[in-house]
Amino acid sequence: MTTTDNVSQIQTDDASVTLTGDYEIDPTHSRLGFAAKHAMVVNVRGEFKVYGGEVYLDEENPSNSRIHLTIDANSVDTGNKDRDAHLRNPDFFNVEVFPTIEFTSTKVEKADDDVYTLIGDLVINGKANPVSVDFELTGTANDPWGNFRAGFEGKATVNRRDWGLDFNVALDKGGVLVGEKIKLEFDVSAVKRVEQPTA
Repeated sequence: MTTTDNVSQIQTDDASVTLTGDYEIDPTHSRLGFAAKHAMVVNVRGEFKVYGGEVYLDEENPSNSRIHLTIDANSVDTGNKDRDAHLRNPDFFNVEVFPTIEFTSTKVEKADDDVYTLIGDLVINGKANPVSVDFELTGTANDPWGNFRAGFEGKATVNRRDWGLDFNVALDKGGVLVGEKIKLEFDVSAVKRVEQPTA
């Protein structure tokens, strides 16, 4: 997750600000979402409401960038209380045994202008599998409170069975109730940490 390596700095207002540095994900202006096919006909979307992450971006050497993300599995929200309760039980996230979902990056590669591939281990229900996510840098700005922000959009497709999320119901006319392929959807606003002056 970083910008093009042929641009050494990004101009914001009257100041020249480098993208390189440590960031925190702003959950009030971000979304960690997913979509799954229901009854073979329509996508049902949801998101996780509670999460935190540590991000380091290296503008000159994108391969040095890294991210660690922790998600509260109990915060899953699809807009339907009964469905959310089912997702929390042992058929899916089993939140009483595995309260968090973790992602730790292992590699960052430049794919195109402002587009980077983030590769890492996604741990669900205690099982880790590699995941590749394409992220696009969508913009940078200084907000009215003096924070430097970087925005990203990301997407990936995974198979939930890789993490042992096998629950399903066969439909009378063929097919299954819940699709195996899950689309991951990310809209991230990351706020750069301000370096504290040393005494």
